[in-house]
Amino acid sequence: MGQSTDELRRDIEDTRADMSYTVDAIEDRIRPGRVIQRQRNRMSQGWQDMRDRVMGTASEVQGSMGQTAGEVGDTIKDAPDAMMRQTQGSPMVAGGMAFGLGFLLAVAFPPTEAEREASNRLAEKVEPAKQQLVDSAKEVADNLKEPAKQAAQEVKDAAREGASEVSSTAKQAVQETKQQASESASTVRNEPM
Repeated sequence: MGQSTDELRRDIEDTRADMSYTVDAIEDRIRPGRVIQRQRNRMSQGWQDMRDRVMGTASEVQGSMGQTAGEVGDTIKDAPDAMMRQTQGSPMVAGGMAFGLGFLLAVAFPPTEAEREASNRLAEKVEPAKQQLVDSAKEVADNLKEPAKQAAQEVKDAAREGASEVSSTAKQAVQETKQQASESASTVRNEPM
């Protein structure tokens, strides 16, 4: 025979709970703030992974720094001769080494007044572009809010309709069960013993 009314009620409550959880999860996935946060986290993790691949992790760098500190003194003495030997006939290698040496010198010595002024001028020229980028990002976020709200509302409406259908189906099943039970009871009463 069919399920009892208590079993049907439990099934209905379980279905409602599952649907509620699903609707909440869908709403969370399409909320613009959450979408932007997930994208920001992905980009941040990508940069972190790339930096670790290029520069090594902190523990790798710390271990190699202690080892290379003693070698640096010897290397600096031999650097001009070694550069001449290694770069002979290889302009790309020579350029890379010159770039690396320039970078090390730039890090070792503080910036000059002329460099600071050039940096400030560059920052002044970049500021409008930065502001335009920020404004564009805000506009995109604003444009995504309304479609996301509409989609969330449509999902909620669909969930309500589904819950309503489940509820009406359950009520109908309860009515049919009651009717069958009363028919069975009347059949049992009317049977001769």
